[in-house]
Amino acid sequence: MSDFTNQVAFVTGAGSGIGRATALAFAKQSARVVVAEINEVNGQETVRQIQQVGAEALFVRCDVADPAQIESAIRQTIKTFDRLDIAVNNAGIGGKYGRITEQTPEDFGQVMAVNVGGVFYGMQAQIRQMLFQQAVDKEKADNPMAGGKIVNVSSIAGVRGMPMGAPYSAAKHAVIGLTKTAALEYVRQNIRINAVCPVYTHSTMVDELISTAPGMEERMRRMIPMGRFGQPEEIAQTILWLCSAENTFCTGQAIQLDGGMTAG
Repeated sequence: MSDFTNQVAFVTGAGSGIGRATALAFAKQSARVVVAEINEVNGQETVRQIQQVGAEALFVRCDVADPAQIESAIRQTIKTFDRLDIAVNNAGIGGKYGRITEQTPEDFGQVMAVNVGGVFYGMQAQIRQMLFQQAVDKEKADNPMAGGKIVNVSSIAGVRGMPMGAPYSAAKHAVIGLTKTAALEYVRQNIRINAVCPVYTHSTMVDELISTAPGMEERMRRMIPMGRFGQPEEIAQTILWLCSAENTFCTGQAIQLDGGMTAG
């Protein structure tokens, strides 16, 4: 795995689950990490764990549904670390579990605001900063590692239907559309933008889904050919590869990390 020394990684929803695992994985490879999280207690705990492995970290409180807060978080990143090399737009919510006819406009709007708005507003601010850095340092513009890397966290629900979770599935489909579009728009500026699509992965969100009905965990597990849920660290390692020096030709892709679910 690449060494990310002197690179700055900005991770949203980094207070738990895939976000925390990703922040820690970058830190272990010598990146300086910005922990963008709405829950200050969880975010500060991630910072503490990063510091324990000897890396630098900054906590910024950020509600990704608010573009002003994302812009502020990027400004704090630049003020502290002077640059932005990597962004992982991971923050998301599951929404209410129920059929389409049982979902309210508020249910739908909240999921779209966080899961889609957070990626859209995040990429706007991140890409602008990455383009600015290239303009300032033209000598590095052709360096595959200098242009910028963005990974958006979609879901296996972004490539297939998710009964009882229409707003979530719609939002995660939208994340893939945003990823592919942005990747094409900025491919010549050497900004690589990809998405990952995890299946059920151990996290607070999955625990909440499991709690909705007796036997839910076993039913979810049976859907995965490998017979188990994903681990946050497994998703994090794929994200690191997408941002690494080993990957210089992959952009606009939605990598499915699903234990074989979509293979059949």
